[in-house]
Amino acid sequence: MILQKLDELKIPYQLYPHEPVQTMEDLAAIDETIGVPHCKNLFLCNRQETDFYLLLLQGQKAFRTASVSKQLGVSRLSFGSAENLWRLLRTMPGAISPLGLAFDTSHAVRLLIDRDLAGEEMICVHPLVNDASLVMRRSDLLGKFLDATGHRPIWVDIE
Repeated sequence: MILQKLDELKIPYQLYPHEPVQTMEDLAAIDETIGVPHCKNLFLCNRQETDFYLLLLQGQKAFRTASVSKQLGVSRLSFGSAENLWRLLRTMPGAISPLGLAFDTSHAVRLLIDRDLAGEEMICVHPLVNDASLVMRRSDLLGKFLDATGHRPIWVDIE
């Protein structure tokens, strides 16, 4: 389904099938083969589970909730539930991807992007499953894809 959406939008991509992975460490050998490091994708929410965020950051960086929460002016963020992840982005833990925003037609999820990704030409994400990786131009994700979903990125600094 998501590959059809990319095709409809005329967004070129390379798809790399592989064994299922759950962690960034599992992706190390795959990154070497592909030549583009995976982005880390985190599904976050506020304590009340009324505000949802998808954080896209460089794979080797650590997430510090206090720093991102402060930049957004919100109380402490935590990881969102698998149920909300499925309901909003139609994916599961271990396969989180900005491509899931195609299913967020109510714009309940805000996209946060690590400012350091602004300089990357290519990005690698899961195509909503954890047994494949997808490489595409960052400019196509931020341009054609987000234009089609109606989401606007919020740039954040991840130390």
